[in-house]
Amino acid sequence: MPSTEKDFLTVCGGCNAKIGAGNLAAILKSLPRPKKSDRLLVGYNSDDDAAVYKIDDQTAIIQTLDFFPSMVTDPYLFGKIAATNALSDVFAMGGDVVTCLNIVCFPEDSNMKILEQILKGGAEKVKEAGGILAGGHSIHDHRAKYGLSVMGKVAPDKILRNDNVQDGDVLILTKPLGVGIIVPAYNTGQVDEEAFKAATDSMTTLNKYAADIMRDYPVDSCTDITGFGLAGHLTEMLHGEYQARLTAENIPMIPEAYECAGEFLTTAGGQRNRDFLGKRIDFTFDDYALQEVLFDPQTSGGLLIAVQPQYADVMMNRLKKLTTRSAVIGKITKKDPNDQTEIIVD
Repeated sequence: MPSTEKDFLTVCGGCNAKIGAGNLAAILKSLPRPKKSDRLLVGYNSDDDAAVYKIDDQTAIIQTLDFFPSMVTDPYLFGKIAATNALSDVFAMGGDVVTCLNIVCFPEDSNMKILEQILKGGAEKVKEAGGILAGGHSIHDHRAKYGLSVMGKVAPDKILRNDNVQDGDVLILTKPLGVGIIVPAYNTGQVDEEAFKAATDSMTTLNKYAADIMRDYPVDSCTDITGFGLAGHLTEMLHGEYQARLTAENIPMIPEAYECAGEFLTTAGGQRNRDFLGKRIDFTFDDYALQEVLFDPQTSGGLLIAVQPQYADVMMNRLKKLTTRSAVIGKITKKDPNDQTEIIVD
């Protein structure tokens, strides 16, 4: 149900509203470190997707939250996108969703029917993910924002971290890139309805289905692609010790996103990601549009999976049956300590 209130449109919404990696890292370094705990398996000192706390030898709790302003005019669609994005961290870490709490900011003088549609969209995605919507918290704000606090569970020995890649791993991406470019371009009349639908279909597809397949194979590392773009989240996986070589022609993307990037219809978030990575990424050929797509902040992006090479083909055969387009995009090698380059794009 599209909104009739023009002020509901927020071009700089979704994960494009995320604080840049460089600024965020500087802030976090200045904060006092929390007390160490043997039960906190993944926490404050990690760049991982969520926190993980061990309850016992069989169960660990995954805790995450995500919310942002809208990037679309349809409140029901916004609710689905925001919830799908928030739920993704649990799937990226190999877990199952248990409970969720709504996080709501909404203008005091706005139409409450809009908020009802946002919450309806979010609730449907929580149910699809297998979780229980257990409550939430709301405040008045000048701009609508929505997301979820999510609790998941995983066996302690089955946790998938984003920084455990191994030499020889094959990289698989489970959704096409470019949604961060497409949505604002659509909002300003630069791309058609078909391109917009491709973006929103991707953003409302749960990573649960790719994660269900991933669990059947010896995956070394996984993350989901969100505000730091493919390039930024891949450098987190490499953590300065490994190097990734990507094959440009294999990287899935929405075609119109590449065309928009070539016409300099890009985002501020993409520029922040480019500035942060600097010389850590080497494009071996000149293609500005491709670069922008790799830096593009993704809202509810796909999983980036590092799997042992002997299992890549069989995993891909199953991933190809899903509605989103997956692809083998590169491989991992050990990095020369004297080499600044972490990602090479051929």
